[in-house]
Amino acid sequence: MTDDTDEIDPSSLQTRIDAGESVRVLDVRDRDEVEQWRLSGPGVALTQKPYNRFLQANVTGTLEEFVADVEGEGPITVVCARGEASGEVARDLTDAGFDARNLAGGMEAWARLLLAGEVQGALPDAPGATLVQYRRPSSGCLGYLLVADGEAAVVDPLRAFTDRYVADAAERDAEITTVVDTHVHADHVSGLRALADATGATPVMPAPAVERGVTYDVDTVEDGETIAVGESSLTAVHAPGHTTGMTAFAVGDALLTGDSLFTDGVARPDLEEGADEAPAFARELHRTLTERFARFPDETVVAPGHHSGDAVPGADEAVTARLGKCRESPVFDLDEGEFVERITGRTPPRPANHTEIIAANLGRESVTDDVAFELELGPNNCAAAPADD
Repeated sequence: MTDDTDEIDPSSLQTRIDAGESVRVLDVRDRDEVEQWRLSGPGVALTQKPYNRFLQANVTGTLEEFVADVEGEGPITVVCARGEASGEVARDLTDAGFDARNLAGGMEAWARLLLAGEVQGALPDAPGATLVQYRRPSSGCLGYLLVADGEAAVVDPLRAFTDRYVADAAERDAEITTVVDTHVHADHVSGLRALADATGATPVMPAPAVERGVTYDVDTVEDGETIAVGESSLTAVHAPGHTTGMTAFAVGDALLTGDSLFTDGVARPDLEEGADEAPAFARELHRTLTERFARFPDETVVAPGHHSGDAVPGADEAVTARLGKCRESPVFDLDEGEFVERITGRTPPRPANHTEIIAANLGRESVTDDVAFELELGPNNCAAAPADD
């Protein structure tokens, strides 16, 4: 057996996925792990075969039959949790004459991938300002860096990437002065406090979000108030429905919709109070989409807080859509009662460890960086219905 293994790093693999290329994946984790969290994308063909089945095929000389069941075409990318078992599988497949390579670092390394792209068309009247979208492909989380006149604000930061935001602002000759969360997140550990502590920036949350029981010091913003960032600003737009405190932020020709409106769906209404109160939250979400957002024109750039596994970034490497396109979703044609029935009737499983994550984001529980990272592994599950459903 050779000691050399062809590997592909997470960034290179994601580039292929984003380009819509055919990506043939053999995931050797257990079925329940794969069902909870997997590589995804329009061109991804994924086959799950547990590691012990590979060992059996290798011992019995039936690797050809084993590989014949792997769906898709082209080289096989072998995946496991941390790249160790998959590295062995990729080596043995290569030695047997198959075109295989290992995902370096496995799913854990993929979870540490954070991509960035400048949102085009968002700030036409502020040529000196920049809106950067951060994308974590492993979870679909999206966040933003607004830079203007040497100042910067970060919206919905992830704690795991605190150093990245600081470095990116410095690269743009800006100092982070404000850190904002659009609501109390249930799918990832917020970087609000960590980034504020690291930079001396002011942490800001919507007032209704703080009223849920935030235990640490934070400035609040009300509907219609602005947060200055150099000569630019973020204007709070009350957008309840996903949570009571959910707040979007308007900047230039863009609307940072957080977890209210996505490019391919709308938010789920049950994460704050559970299924019993979901209809009331769904009614608020309907008002947000059809009334509170009504003043924004169809040309508005929707820059959401999450994306689905099949989302494809644009030429600017950002996942956005025009508001008019989002309004073509069938859910916008429903009256309030129909909307409530549709949205409450098709919510996916809750995000993994959401109770612990909410407690950490409220400040009720303290978790280490390593524990925080483990808590948020997996899909975000914050959407209720795809736009074409």
